[in-house]
Amino acid sequence: MNKLSISAKELRTLGYPEGPVIPVTMNVVEKHYKFHQKDEVVLLLQSVLATPEEYKTSPTLGMIAEKLLPKSNPAFEGIGLNEVGIEVSVFGAEHIDQNALNQMSVAAKLPISVAGALMPDAHHGYGLPIGGVLATTNAIIPYGVGVDIGCRMCLSVFDIDPKEISNKPSFFARELAEATLFGSGSQFREPSNHPIMDHEAFGQLPLLQSLHGRAWRQLGSSGSGNHFVEFGVVAIPEKDETLGIEAGNYIGLLSHSGSRALGANIANHYTKVAIDKRRLPQEAKNLAWLSLDEEAGQEYWIAMTLAGDYASACHHIIHDKIAKQLGRTAIKRVENHHNFAWKETHLGKEVIVHRKGATPANKNVLGIIPGSMTADGFIVKGKGEASALHSASHGAGRKMSRTQALSAITQKSLNEILEKHSVKLLGGGLDEAPYAYKDIEAVMQSQTQLVEVIGRFTPKIVKMCGAETNQWRNPKKTKKQIEGE
Repeated sequence: MNKLSISAKELRTLGYPEGPVIPVTMNVVEKHYKFHQKDEVVLLLQSVLATPEEYKTSPTLGMIAEKLLPKSNPAFEGIGLNEVGIEVSVFGAEHIDQNALNQMSVAAKLPISVAGALMPDAHHGYGLPIGGVLATTNAIIPYGVGVDIGCRMCLSVFDIDPKEISNKPSFFARELAEATLFGSGSQFREPSNHPIMDHEAFGQLPLLQSLHGRAWRQLGSSGSGNHFVEFGVVAIPEKDETLGIEAGNYIGLLSHSGSRALGANIANHYTKVAIDKRRLPQEAKNLAWLSLDEEAGQEYWIAMTLAGDYASACHHIIHDKIAKQLGRTAIKRVENHHNFAWKETHLGKEVIVHRKGATPANKNVLGIIPGSMTADGFIVKGKGEASALHSASHGAGRKMSRTQALSAITQKSLNEILEKHSVKLLGGGLDEAPYAYKDIEAVMQSQTQLVEVIGRFTPKIVKMCGAETNQWRNPKKTKKQIEGE
């Protein structure tokens, strides 16, 4: 008989909050219930979660109940959540896991929350779920913005016959390899110049001043994980006046990355400040906020805005380098960012709208929603849907965690899908394989109310962070053949 165990993900799905109660519960189940039926144990754990006070004297379940019961602290009571949360509009609920729904439910109960929405690519994250949109009153949540502040998409469209990619694959692959560096710690020996490095904010705050040197050395670099720079085919079925490109097929250069170490350090620093200032229940700890009336809130706003501008500069440097090598000027550049907060007016009042992994989609605002390394991305324009807080998804969204993907996906299966779609991959790992992502076509169908599709981008040569960055993957070619091309 197999011994029963329960995972942290399963506990979060049941509604167990992040924190010490998760490992404690896993240990109790492993120690005292390993030979019980899983359904029986799940029902028991649901009962403990619902009424922990009834189990606080239990010799086996008391430890779980203790972690679930509110802590009394006469010196500091902290801030409680509202009993009833604000209404949250959910798009594509069938694509969204319970963990993300639970996280959004907690965010909806914050006393500062006024409106919320969940995009069809949503999945579990820190603080707000990725794909979560939250409007607050005069308050900014660092983890509602995210760690990679200002992470964005940027698309350059070149009036070049897409056949050139297949005719000269080595040339295009080389341009991707030489235009940027990948990896969380990557830095240039000879940094690029850009006006962003002279921004006054670097001199206004000690934190930003201390990050200036590293930010300069990382200017124009790309991150790890799902960040990429890729060539592909842009297909415009008919001319759209907002986009302003004639119908036809073009070469597109698409990039996805954010504010590098600059944004990460800003996020981590001000999250700690927010948590120290506002003690929230454990399940809401990472949703601690800063008021825009206080110094720390004003500082974060300045730093966040700088990180967004810095992320944009990184993309522009990459695109300008490649355009120079192509000997062409892009006929159109489209970009949008997520992991950011905006001051906007909704329902007649100014609010702070956090879009963590969500694309701005105000009326006729252009954006790019990517699929995966083999799935099409979409050029869209927003419809300004108020119930979505003028937002849309920022991609397909993960359906497997990185750990799950690494254990479930093989190199052979990745090679097969790359060959099927005629995609050359430079770098990239199994954790970024297409199988780890939701079906982008289904996700787009879930947000026809939010955006209008006006073009497609089909990936052809994709560069990501990974060990194999100097050759593309093609299972039918030997290393010698690849190096000889």
